[in-house]
Parts: sequence; C-alpha cells; structure tokens
Amino acid sequence: MLAFIWLIPLLPLLGFIINGLGQRSFSKSFIGILASGAVFASFILSVAVFSDVWSARQAGEEAVFTQEIFEWFAVGDLQVSLTFLVDPLSSIMLLIITGIGFLIHLYAIGYMKHDAGFGKFFAYLNLFIFFMLLLVLGSNYLVLFIGWEGVGLCSYLLIGFWYTNPRYASAAKKAFVMNRIGDLGFLLALFFIFGTFGTLEYAGIFSAAKDFPMGDITLLTITLLLFIAATGKSAQIPLFTWLPDAMAGPTPVSALIHAATMVTAGIYLIARSNILFTLSPITLQLITIIGLATALLGAIIALTQTDIKKVLAYSTVSQLGYMFVGLGVGAFTGAFFHVITHAFFKALLFLGAGSVIHAMSDEQDMRKMGALKKSLPITFSTMLIGTIAIAGIPPFSGFFSKDEILAYAYAAHPIYWVLGFLAALCTAFYMFRLIFLTFYGSFRGTASQQEHLHESPASMTIPLIILAILAMVGGFLNVPEALGGGHALANFLAPIFADSAAIKAAPTIAHSTEYLLMGVSVVGALVMAGYAYFLFVKKADIPSEERSGMAKLSYHKFYIDELYDWLLVNPLKWSSQVFYTVVERLGIDGLVNGIGRGIGGAGRTVRLLQSGYITFYLFMMVLGVILLFVYGLVSI
Repeated sequence: MLAFIWLIPLLPLLGFIINGLGQRSFSKSFIGILASGAVFASFILSVAVFSDVWSARQAGEEAVFTQEIFEWFAVGDLQVSLTFLVDPLSSIMLLIITGIGFLIHLYAIGYMKHDAGFGKFFAYLNLFIFFMLLLVLGSNYLVLFIGWEGVGLCSYLLIGFWYTNPRYASAAKKAFVMNRIGDLGFLLALFFIFGTFGTLEYAGIFSAAKDFPMGDITLLTITLLLFIAATGKSAQIPLFTWLPDAMAGPTPVSALIHAATMVTAGIYLIARSNILFTLSPITLQLITIIGLATALLGAIIALTQTDIKKVLAYSTVSQLGYMFVGLGVGAFTGAFFHVITHAFFKALLFLGAGSVIHAMSDEQDMRKMGALKKSLPITFSTMLIGTIAIAGIPPFSGFFSKDEILAYAYAAHPIYWVLGFLAALCTAFYMFRLIFLTFYGSFRGTASQQEHLHESPASMTIPLIILAILAMVGGFLNVPEALGGGHALANFLAPIFADSAAIKAAPTIAHSTEYLLMGVSVVGALVMAGYAYFLFVKKADIPSEERSGMAKLSYHKFYIDELYDWLLVNPLKWSSQVFYTVVERLGIDGLVNGIGRGIGGAGRTVRLLQSGYITFYLFMMVLGVILLFVYGLVSI
C-alpha cells in the first residue's frame, strides 16, 4: 500500500474542493457523508501503510519509505521536491489525524446539523485534515512549513466560523497573529538550516548534524528558532493565550485543534528534529523549564474556571506543557506517547462537553448544570472514563504516558518531578470538579433547559464510545518493564530516536523507585478526586462570583491578557496613533499635499497673465523689452 501514500492527503483535499464548490447545491446528508467518507478512506489507507511499516519493523528494518510526487522547484543550490516520508513516527501520526479526525467529522454531522454554514464547515474541516497530513508526511522542512501554515489558516477559519459574533472573530484573529510570531521563528530557522546544511531534506540534515559538537552555536540558534515555532503552535508560555480563546469555534473544532492535530504539531516538529535538540542541551533545558511552567500555570488556571470548555482548554495547555517536559528531559518516546493518549482522552472530553452543551441548549457555565448523569448516561460514562484517564489513574491510558514523563523528569532532577506532580494533582482535582459540578447534585439550570434535556444522537455518542474504549486501552501501547511490559512503542520508534540515544543514553531508574513514584502519583490523584467529591457533592459547594486572593488570580487567568495589553498592545496602539498623526498626516501627507497646494497656487497666479486682452499683451511685451534693455546696460 506504500505506493498509494499520495492518496491519503489527496482524498480530504478532494472533499474540500467538492463540498466547497457545491455546498449550496448538495444536501446536508451528502455533504456530511462525503466529508466523513474522504477522511475515513484516508484512515483505511493509513492503517494499510502502518501495517507495512509495522511488518518492516518486526523484520528488524528501519522502515523508512519515501515517495517523490514531483520536483517542486530548484533555485541555485536549493532543490525542493514534494516528497512524502513514511516511517514509524509519521505512520502513527497518520492514524491519529485520520482516525480521530474521522470520529470528529462523524460527531459534527449531528452537532452542526442545524447550522446554516454546514457545507462550508465540512469543507474547512477537510482542508484542515489535508494540511495536517501534509505537515506530517513531508520529507523536508519546507513541505512541513507549508502544512504548518495551512493548519494555521484553517484554524483561523474554523475558530472564527461564527464570525458575525465580534468576540469570536477577535479570537480567530488572536490565534492567527500569535501563531505568526512562532511562524517567523520557523521561517528564520529554515534560512539557518539551508545556510548550514545546504539542504532542507531531513535525511541530509540529520546525517550531517551528527558530526557537529555538543552545544554548537549554530545548532543552538536553529533549535531556539524551532522552539519558538513550537511555542506558538503548541501554546507554551508566553504564546499560549490564543488557545483558550479558540473555544469560540464550534466544539468539533475545539476537539480537532486541541486533541490530535494542530497543537501537537510543535511536539512533532521537535520529535522529528530530535538529533538537533539533543546536540543543544541549553535548548532542552529551556524546553523543560517552559514546559513545567506551562503545565503548572495551565493547571492552576483550570482550577477555578466555570466554563466547561475553558476548563478543558487550560487542561490542554497544561498537558502540552507535560509533553514539552518529556521532550526537554530526553523522553522523546514518552512525550510522543502522551500525544497519542492525549488525543484519545482529550478528544473524548471535548466531544463529551459538546454533548452536554447540546443538551443544555448551548449553556456552557457548569454552575448552571448539575444532575445530568441520568439524562445523559452515555455522555456521563464516557466523560468519566476520559477524566480517569487524564487524571493518571490506572489502568487507563493517561497513567502510563504521564508517569513515563514523570519518571524521566525525576531522573533528570527531583525538582522537575515535584513540579510535574503538583500539576498532576491539579489535573485530577479540576477534572473531577468538572464531572461533579456537571453530572452530580441538583439541576441548577432553567425549567426550559430541564424539560429539553436529552442524550445526543447516535452520530455523536458513537464517537464518544469509541474514544472511551481507546482512552481505556491506549496506555497498553507502551507498558514499562517495571509493570511487566516491553516498551512496545519505544521499540517501534527506536529508529527515529536512534541517533539521539547514541549520543545521550536514556536514564535508568530502579524498579523500586519507579513503583514509589507511580504509587505517590496514583494516591495523589485519588486524594484529589476524593477532595473534589467532598467539596462539590457532599458539601454541594457551587463556585460563587466572589473570589479573593489566589482564587481570584486564577479565575482571571493571572491577568496575563491584560498584562500583554499593557506591555504590548496599548503601546503599539499609542505608537501607531503617533505615527499616524505626526508622520503620516503631518509629515508624508503634509509634504505631498503641500507640494500639491504650492503647484496649484502657482498655477492660479500664472493664470492671471493669460488675460485675453491684446493691450495687456502689448504692455507686457514693451515691459519685457525695457527689462532686457536695462539688463544689457547693467551688464556692460
């Protein structure tokens, strides 16, 4: 099936073109089937491709396959072709993008069925999938960059899908602008990479990079620029504030962006470039620090949010911080493992939240919910599974991936583990807080909402059930040796990280220490779940509008957006006004308009000489002769 790699991104692109052109003519049923079918067909092909890669790995091969589609362009020494690369890393990403993407498409058929922009929405979803597939399939940084920019464009279109609402339109612009900051870092990195290696192809770059000394200043510059790019796309401090605002988009968009695709692009970029980062320990240290800070900040803010989607949004920020911690301490497989498990349980949680919002007539405030588990049994059961998974309680998926990152963090420095553990405690608390406020206690909504409470249709609940199953069993992809596993995922991905492993061996931790760390983590999560149950079920404590101290800071997101306004936005507006008034109006406009007025005034004055009277012309001629005569006398 490797000969048909090109069909995997082509099918969603065709879905975009057909639905985009025919959205006003086709029925909603046809649009939904076409868009979902295109992604499902890509998923089937991805499964076949993954099977070939798996077979090659089982045979002891590196399982790296390329397929050149066409030569794109050649300028001097720069030759770029559109070539697709399939290896263990990209093959897994194909399954995640197309598999989770198909479930989200299926869910969206029911969620968006009453929306007037149904056809346009599915066209955008297909285009998003196409660019994400292009991003992970490219064999060089330029093709990756095209996909990178494409998903940024699609995120703008999808976040601002309901653009008639000014707040939603502003959220889309904010996401677009903040991602441009990171994209500038990527673009500069491309110039440095070509200037250093003479190529943009992964194979040539990574093989040449092995000869560079540890800490080389050129590699440091390149990796810092790539990290800036990843910071924007994967919402790390300081470029994270766009992600919670991205909740303005329809819930399927939130699930697609936050779970399995766009926000994981930064993780994929660093994992793909792992040899460059391994040779740049300063960058790895920075990644670890930023990741820990982001994980803690996102988790602390999520503790007090009352909007069900905002809780999940800041949870995503925190979980992405975990992934960056894994990358920073050299746990490349662990970070990517968390990408996989996070795709399962976070897509589940977002789609579950959408099911709740659908039942509550678009209400998103958890303080106005409660007692929904009887009316929404499937949504409740599946969201509970997702909550247990993200809280890191065994045997669900989040336990395995999160604790692998924490184990590596402990080996790097115990303080890293402590900070990661604190973020994990917050995660367990705010997620069970969400469950208890939403599904337990008494109903706190309106009578009209209570009358219309109902479980979502099958098109929405079937994806929830599938994702819940994946969230339960996904952790067994990489069971550690301490628990009797064989690190199956690590073995599968070994060729991708082989060069890094040869330079920096993975730390070893005694099984007794690993058991202790796991035990403390699990007990902590259970304690936080119990504390949340005590507060929001036993005491029936509903968050109030009045907050003080740290709770107030957390609820207002530590006023970071306001700080950015004060430090960046307002000075930029002020300077823009100054330039407009002084430079533009008085300077440029004044000069141009002044020249125009001067010429006009001179023309009006000279025009007076053309009076039309012959006597005046004779007088001027005599005057001219006299002046010439006087000039002649003076010059003698």
